Amino acid sequence: MKNQILALTFGVLSLATYAQKDELKAAEKAIKKGELKEAQAIIESLEGSEDSMDPKYKGKYLYLKGVSYGKSNVEKAADAYNALVAFEKAEGKQKYTKEAQPKLAELVQTVSNKAIEQYNNKDYKNAKGNFALTYKLSPADTTFLYNAAVSASLDEDYDSALNYYKELLDVGYTGITTQYIAVNKETGQEEDLGTKSNRDNMIKFGKYTTPSDKVSPSRKGDIIKNMGYIYVNQGKPELAIKALEEARKNDPKDINLLLNQAQMYIQLEKMDKFGELMEEAVELDPTNPSLFFNLGVVNANEGKSEEAISFYKKAIELKPDYADAYMNLAISILSEEKAIVDEMNQNLSNNKKYTELEAKQKEVYRKALPYLEKADSLSRSLDTVRTLLNLYDTLEMEEKADALRPIFKEMRDQ
Repeated sequence: MKNQILALTFGVLSLATYAQKDELKAAEKAIKKGELKEAQAIIESLEGSEDSMDPKYKGKYLYLKGVSYGKSNVEKAADAYNALVAFEKAEGKQKYTKEAQPKLAELVQTVSNKAIEQYNNKDYKNAKGNFALTYKLSPADTTFLYNAAVSASLDEDYDSALNYYKELLDVGYTGITTQYIAVNKETGQEEDLGTKSNRDNMIKFGKYTTPSDKVSPSRKGDIIKNMGYIYVNQGKPELAIKALEEARKNDPKDINLLLNQAQMYIQLEKMDKFGELMEEAVELDPTNPSLFFNLGVVNANEGKSEEAISFYKKAIELKPDYADAYMNLAISILSEEKAIVDEMNQNLSNNKKYTELEAKQKEVYRKALPYLEKADSLSRSLDTVRTLLNLYDTLEMEEKADALRPIFKEMRDQ
């Protein structure tokens, strides 16, 4: 019985093997006729037995699978070619690999060219997918994964971009490249000759001279920085701060990194940290009026009106038409009124003291008035007009108050 079972099993295997052989012949014939859909149908019928296929025919099967799908299903074709290369490497022979490799390279080139064209046309949605596919087809070309991440960011597909960037870090991508430069004797211009061996040959033949290497900087810092910006856009301040801090280690003088990190501290309501970064920013960019303005806001919120006034004045010095700085400067000066009003309330029955305090209050108004008027002249708003009208009335500047009153009424009723 055992012999009969073994013989029967052997017979079944032989029939399956012959069937595979015949099917592959039919697929090959269809491909030669250009009937690729028919070839694909035959290949699909064999996919279920792919893992158990006779090694004698598996290489041919994988090769024909790649050819039949070709550009109609690049991913499936490339998977077949890559599987073929791995299979024949394990088998210790390269019968079909030599034919498959140029076809795989052609597929990679086709997809990458499409991705580049889409990127240049700002079709980032499709470009990201084709760059990612190119990387999948040729995993050694990690630059395509970087391009996929950049395209996904531009498409505002931040989840995909983050995944691509994380994978780049996982595979140790740096983006460092070396250009093999030499001077063309005929033109006198420097040229990148692609490889060291090619450059050495060109110099040997006497066509080029003055060889040099140009090594590009690492992109690791840019990757971490871009991840930080993505977290900023996603409203994830803790993750953004962590990434931006790491990015700043690579580029401590990048003011945009610092400012984005500072912005995240505002979201976390850590104004002390925000203030620290603003002071650091001022050191990096001492002629930027916005930085001094922000320091003014920080100090004003902390009740440090004198410091705030000083920073707002510096912002105005750097940018004489800075309307918001004039407005905030006026408000900081007017904040001095609170202490005076509190004291006035404590001296309601002391006419002499009350009158002195009232005069002091008006002096604060006069001090703030020119800055408020300047803010209103640069950028009129309901707030500037309302505050001005209150000051004019209090200071008994009737002519100016009467001129402004109808304007205020019209703006308020809009």
